[in-house]
Amino acid sequence: MYRLLILLFCSLSTVTVSAQSKNVRYGQVSPQVRQDPAMQKFRQNRFGQFIHWGLFSIPAGEWKGKIYPGASEFLKSYADISTEDWAQLRYQFDPVNYDPVEWAGYARQMGVKYATFTTKHHDGFCLWPSKYTDFDMDETPSKRDLVGEFVKAYNDAGIDVYLYYSILDWHHPDWRYSLENKEDSVAFDRFRDYVKDQMTELVQRYPTIKGFWIDGTWDESWKKSGKFSYELEVCLKKLSPDLIINSRFRADEYGARHFDSNGVLMGDYESGYERRLPSPYDTIVPTRDWEAVMTIPENIWGYHKQWEGHIKSSYELIEMLTRCVALNGNFLLNFGPKADGSFKEEEIRLFKEIGRWIHTYGNAIFDCGYAGFERQDWGYYTACRNGNTVNMVVFNVPVSRMLRIKLPAKLQLSSAKFTHSSEKIRVDESVKGEYFLHIPDKEYKEPFVIEIEVKNADGNGIYYMPPLI
Repeated sequence: MYRLLILLFCSLSTVTVSAQSKNVRYGQVSPQVRQDPAMQKFRQNRFGQFIHWGLFSIPAGEWKGKIYPGASEFLKSYADISTEDWAQLRYQFDPVNYDPVEWAGYARQMGVKYATFTTKHHDGFCLWPSKYTDFDMDETPSKRDLVGEFVKAYNDAGIDVYLYYSILDWHHPDWRYSLENKEDSVAFDRFRDYVKDQMTELVQRYPTIKGFWIDGTWDESWKKSGKFSYELEVCLKKLSPDLIINSRFRADEYGARHFDSNGVLMGDYESGYERRLPSPYDTIVPTRDWEAVMTIPENIWGYHKQWEGHIKSSYELIEMLTRCVALNGNFLLNFGPKADGSFKEEEIRLFKEIGRWIHTYGNAIFDCGYAGFERQDWGYYTACRNGNTVNMVVFNVPVSRMLRIKLPAKLQLSSAKFTHSSEKIRVDESVKGEYFLHIPDKEYKEPFVIEIEVKNADGNGIYYMPPLI
């Protein structure tokens, strides 16, 4: 039934696209929904840690006594700091408290399965000793390879590693926002070679990485680089065939980003959800891979001296994670270490609080996805890929202590039980296909999970979650 509905949606989409289609030569590289083991592992992982770290962690949002709110990695722009003055920060960057093994321990404690680490942000500073620039770790007091240490420590802890790399580069003399004349074009050709050299260097220097999270591709210069970005993705995947690259990397020859001019996703998963989730809930038809990236304060990525405004709680972040999983998405939660390599106390507390819940209820998150059921106000459904179990992740307990379930036609509820509990749940069927679970009348202090089993109404066979196609 679900496969039929999804195929119908896709066929309608195809009809719409074909009516306005363009001849796109430099669009999609990999199949739109990859089914290889590397991509399947990406789906299984679901929960990741994002690390924003660099020279911006030194001033931490403050310049000449003035605090600039918002993303600290944009301080150079906010405070109109010259490239020369900003470059001097590298001589102060000495992360004496950077212990990547400890970091990996925090990540494991929180329960993440993968991590994305900054290699070069918009200021152009490289956290590894790159042979293509002197604006890198070799020019710092420690001369450490921060990327290499991170990759090894996290891999040793069983955590997959992806690398963040910004195309936009305020430091490089050949970077151009737009190409106004031949001189700009010649300079940007050199810059493209620099990007290719560095990304190739990262793949060859750190062969265990799983992929790239590319950023800084919104300017006109890169939008006019469709052929180049296509060929570079092909080149990188020849070096590392399992490499996974986000949709921000690409533009087609017409300047379309993320999705080509015919609406086809470019990249191996959609990465346009930044500090937001799909809204309304059913915005995403769960037939493609996607990832949302989230900050703990409203808009702070790298370390900032002052966290202002709303600070998200552990349960708020867990609900965001669950919402993503329920729609076949991944959730990448950001942390911004201090310049010395240590974390804020608030971040360490979140490592522990989120991890405590994940280690109890992670079976409803990892290797789970869209269940195909109508969402109810109490929370979210997630379906396990390896059987007929569907999880009810409950965040909002009704005063009635009755949780409503509405199943699609030809399915019926077989059983319901609390995860890690022997408490019984009474089930009433109100009308055909609709049920109420009567949970104990008590105070619930954290989100909890109920496992339900669903089968075909005729008793033949069991329910499996709708597949990605």
